[in-house]
Amino acid sequence: MKKTVVITGANRGIGLAMAEVFKSQGHLVYALCRNSSEELNKLGVHVITNIDVATTQGIKNMRKALSGIGIDILVCNAGILRDESLADINLDTIREQFEVNALAPLNIVDTLQCNLNLDGKVAMITSRMGSIADNESGGRYGYRMSKAALNAAAMSLSKDLYSQDIAVGIYHPGYVQTEMVNNNGDISANEAAVKIVDLIHGLTLKETGVFKHSNGQVLPW
Repeated sequence: MKKTVVITGANRGIGLAMAEVFKSQGHLVYALCRNSSEELNKLGVHVITNIDVATTQGIKNMRKALSGIGIDILVCNAGILRDESLADINLDTIREQFEVNALAPLNIVDTLQCNLNLDGKVAMITSRMGSIADNESGGRYGYRMSKAALNAAAMSLSKDLYSQDIAVGIYHPGYVQTEMVNNNGDISANEAAVKIVDLIHGLTLKETGVFKHSNGQVLPW
């Protein structure tokens, strides 16, 4: 069955790859981003630009562009990575990551809640670096903290949206070869996208709020 899919941060990396996978499956894709890319323009999906998810204006632009559109699958993918260590704490970059990685996805779901169709799905693209139990190396304060906050928000959403038959998936894509990590990953964006899309299609209310690796492994909080 043809689904209407909305993806944030869709101009490159995992977001772009997911847009391509969903499009290849025959779904109607709305690709949201600040600025489009040549690769995204070639996909033949609905590209919506000027969507900076961390700004009030960006959220207003999103609401207007998607007005009246029923959403079956909402993928909150937009995110940023900065690097802080205990020897070099930067509260500005930590706050920046909270705005984009944690607050923005919650704001997006809240803003588009009335667009979500019954039996819809919300997918949060997070990171196992947000796992407290899995932290063996320290550092990356802003990224770890913001992704942990995203995981907490996603769990609350899974409870609050349950009565609307909307399931929430919380997905770590793996160490993906994207610009965010200077392409130093062990899995391609396309491989990760295929796996995540499969998990989204298989998501039911029985597994809402479960934190998973793209390979299907359940991850610790």
